[in-house]
Amino acid sequence: MPASDVNIASLLSEMFDQAPTFMALLQGPEHRFQLANSSYLKLVDGRDVIGKTVSEALPEADAQGFVQILDEVYRSGKAYTALGARFATQAEPRGPVSERYLDFVYQPLVGPQGSVTGIFVQGSDTTERSRAERRLSDSTALYKGLFDAIDEGFCIIEFFDGPHGPDSDYIHIEANAAYARHAGIPNVVGQKLREMVGAEADSWVERYGAVLRTGTPIRFQQELVATGRFLELAAIRIEPPSKRQVAVLFQDITARRQAELALAKLNETLEQMVAERTQKLLAAEEALRHSQKMEAIGQLTGGVAHDFNNLLQVISGNLQLLAKDVAGDEKAERRIANAMTGVARGSKLASQLLAFGRRQPLEPKVVNLGRLVRDMDDMLSRTLGEGIEIETVVGGGLWNSMIDPTQVENALLNLAINARDAMGGSGKLTIDLANAHLDDSYAARHSDVAAGQYVMLAVSDTGSGMSPEVLAKAFDPFFSTKPEGKGTGLGLSMVYGFVKQSGGHVKIYSELDHGTTVRLYLPRSFQKEAFETVVDNSPIAGGTETILVVEDDEQVRGTVIELLTDLGYRVLRAGDATSALHVIESGVPIDLLFTDVVMPGQLKSPELARLARQRLPHLAVLFTSGYTENSIVHGGRLDAGVELLSKPYTREALARKIRLVLAAQKARAPQRVDQAPADDRAMPSPAKPATVLIVEDDALIRMNTCDILEDAGFAILEASSAEEALPILRDHAVDVLVTDVKLPGASGIELARQARELTTLLSVVFATGDISEIDMNAEVVVSKPYSPSAIVNAIARARKG
Repeated sequence: MPASDVNIASLLSEMFDQAPTFMALLQGPEHRFQLANSSYLKLVDGRDVIGKTVSEALPEADAQGFVQILDEVYRSGKAYTALGARFATQAEPRGPVSERYLDFVYQPLVGPQGSVTGIFVQGSDTTERSRAERRLSDSTALYKGLFDAIDEGFCIIEFFDGPHGPDSDYIHIEANAAYARHAGIPNVVGQKLREMVGAEADSWVERYGAVLRTGTPIRFQQELVATGRFLELAAIRIEPPSKRQVAVLFQDITARRQAELALAKLNETLEQMVAERTQKLLAAEEALRHSQKMEAIGQLTGGVAHDFNNLLQVISGNLQLLAKDVAGDEKAERRIANAMTGVARGSKLASQLLAFGRRQPLEPKVVNLGRLVRDMDDMLSRTLGEGIEIETVVGGGLWNSMIDPTQVENALLNLAINARDAMGGSGKLTIDLANAHLDDSYAARHSDVAAGQYVMLAVSDTGSGMSPEVLAKAFDPFFSTKPEGKGTGLGLSMVYGFVKQSGGHVKIYSELDHGTTVRLYLPRSFQKEAFETVVDNSPIAGGTETILVVEDDEQVRGTVIELLTDLGYRVLRAGDATSALHVIESGVPIDLLFTDVVMPGQLKSPELARLARQRLPHLAVLFTSGYTENSIVHGGRLDAGVELLSKPYTREALARKIRLVLAAQKARAPQRVDQAPADDRAMPSPAKPATVLIVEDDALIRMNTCDILEDAGFAILEASSAEEALPILRDHAVDVLVTDVKLPGASGIELARQARELTTLLSVVFATGDISEIDMNAEVVVSKPYSPSAIVNAIARARKG
C-alpha cells in the first residue's frame, strides 16, 4: 500500500475515533459491532462491544426497541433519524441506570450487489440540551398556567413609535383570561391602545411611558373611561429596556370605589348629622339652661310676689280705711290717692314678675284676636300719641285663640309702648294678625315650640332696631336699653312669660336702623268665641253674712277684717287652716270661707275648703293670694269652679267679689235632681239616688266634683288613690266609679279593672285630661276641665251602658 494511502487511512481512523459525535459500524443482519469510536464507547459506559451483536453488547437497547428499528432499517434499506430519543443505559444488570437523550441516524450500507450489508450509526448526546429544553418547556407551561390562573388582569404591552411621536402608542402582546373580566375589553392581544380607547390614551401612555423610561415600578388607580371601570394597577418594566415592554397587573375596583364613595358620602352625611345633632343638643342645653333659669327666677319671684302683695294689701287696706276717716280733707285725700297710685304701681310690678316667671293665674277664653285688637284702637292711639301712625292688618278667616284676653291686651300694650320708644315718638306701628302653621321643620329648629296651628300677632316698628348682642338679651328680666328710671326691663319678659305659659311661641326679628318685629304665636281654638260679660259698675254693697277669714299674716288679716266689718259682714278669724277647721267644726253658722292659698302647716287651703264643704255643703269659698303656686292653678290656668281674688285688692274689688261668690253659691244651693238649673238644662236627673265613688288625687278637683254631684242628688264617697278606693268598694254598695287615670300608685285603669272584678254591675266613668291610654269605643270618658252637665251626662251614659 502506498504511504499516502496509509497516511489517509490513519488520518481517517483518528478522525473517526476522535469525532465529537458518536459513531459505530454494524455488520450483517445480526447487527454485530465492527467499529465504535470513543464517543460511542463513552455513551455505553465503556463496555466492550466490538465483535458482539447489539443484543449481546447492549441488552437494554433490545429491551427499549432499538434492535427492532435496526432490523427495519436493514430490511428496508431506508435510513432512520431520531431527535431527542431517550436511551437508558445500564452497564451492570443491577447497576445504576444512566438516562440519555440522543439525536442519531441509522444509515444502511449497500454493497456492490445492491443489498444492505450493514448499518452506520452516527449521532450526538443531547441530554443536557434536552434537559434544558424540558426545563424551559416546563417553565413555560408553569408560566402559562400561572398567567391564566391569576385572578387579576395581566398583560404585557410593547411600545412603538406612532404618529404622536416616539413611544406614543403600545400594543398588547400578551393578556390573560382575567383581562377581559376586569377591563371589560375582550380579545385584547394584538390591539393598539389608541384604537381601543381613543382620546384617553394619552394618560395611559404617560403613566406606562414613565415606567419604561425610568424603570421605576408604579402603583396607581385610574378610571378606564372607555368601559366605565375603575382600576387599581401596578406596572413594571421588562428588562432589557430595549424590548420596550411593560408588564401590567390590575383589578377592577369599581364596586369598591363606589362603596368608598358611598361610605365617604355617608361619613359626610353622618358628620353633618352629628353636627346638626350637636347643634340641636347645644340648643336644647341652652333651652334647658334658660328654662331652669326661668324656673329658678319664677320660684324666687313667686315667693317675693307673695310677701310683696301681702305688704301691699296691708298698705292698700289701711289706706282705704283711712280714706273714710279723712273724707273732706282734700290734702289728706290727695296724699291717700298718691299712695294708692304707688300701691297700684307695686301691684303691677308684682304682676309682671309673676308673668315673667309664668306663675300668674290665667283665665283663658276663646277670643277672636282681630276683634280684640280692633277694640283697642282708641286706647293705643291715646297711649302712643299723634306722632305714631298705627296700621292694623287682619287676615281673612282669622281663627279663634284660647287665651287670657286681659293678658293679650297687656302684652300688646307693652309691645306698642316699646315700639314707640324705639321710634322716638315718631314713626309707623304695624299690627298684623294672620293664621299660621308652624311645621315640624320649624319646631325642630326651635325646641321650645310644638308644631301645629297658631294665630300670629305681629307688632312691627320703624325704629332704631337692635344689635345681635341686644337681641340675645331682649327677654332677660330687668334688661333694658332705656335710660335709668325709664323702664323696669320686665316688659318683654312679661310678654315672653305670658305667651309661653299660654302654650305659644315668641320670635323677634330686628336689625339696627331698620326696625323690629315681634311675633306672638298663640294657640288656635276650634271653639266659638266666648264674649266678655258686662262689667258691674253699680255701687258697691256689703252684707250681713258670716265670713271666716283664714290668713297667716297678722297685719293682712287685721286689715281684711276691718274692711269686711266696714262692709257690714260678721267676721270670724283663723291664723291657719287647722284653726279654721276647728272653727267650722264648732257648728257656728258660716256663709263664706275667705282663705289665703299659701298657708303654713300640713293642712293646705284646698284641703281645708274640701273638708269645710263636707261639713257645710252650702258654704261659699273664695281664695286669695299674691302667688298661687300650683294649689289651685294647673297648666297656668285656674281650676274649674275656683274663685280667686288676687292680692293686693281694693275695697271695691273685695266687696264685688264677695257678693258675686255668695250669689253664685245661693243659686246653686236649691238645685236638686228634681230642679235643673236654668243655665244647665241639659243636666239630667238620675232615675234614682245612686252612690258615686270619686277617685281623684287633686283635693280641689275632688271637692268641686263632689259638690257638683251632691247638688245633682247623688250620694258621694271619695278617695284620693286606687289603694284608698278598693276598701271602699268592698265595704259599700257603689253604683258608679268616677276615676282619674293618672293616680299615685295604681292607675285609674287598673283600679277600674279590679273594681269590675269585685262587682259586675259597677258603672265606670274616666274623668281625665289624658285619654291616650283609654279605649274610647269601650269606655265612658269625660275630659277635664268638665262642666256639671258633662260629668252628670257621663254618669248617665255609663249607667245606661
